[in-house]
Amino acid sequence: MANLKITLVRGLVNRKPAQRETVRTLGLHKIGQSVVREDSPANRGLVHAVRHLVTVEEVD
Repeated sequence: MANLKITLVRGLVNRKPAQRETVRTLGLHKIGQSVVREDSPANRGLVHAVRHLVTVEEVD
């Protein structure tokens, strides 16, 4: 199964609390930080909710 590399590219200042929690749930804390997560519908949904704050790449 493929993995997703998710990178935080925008800050969380002046964002809604739900968006902040979603970014924290993904495991991101600092701008420029990346995490690798399994490509699942749940993770895709989290990324979709904050798609304007992160970039996503598929990795093996």
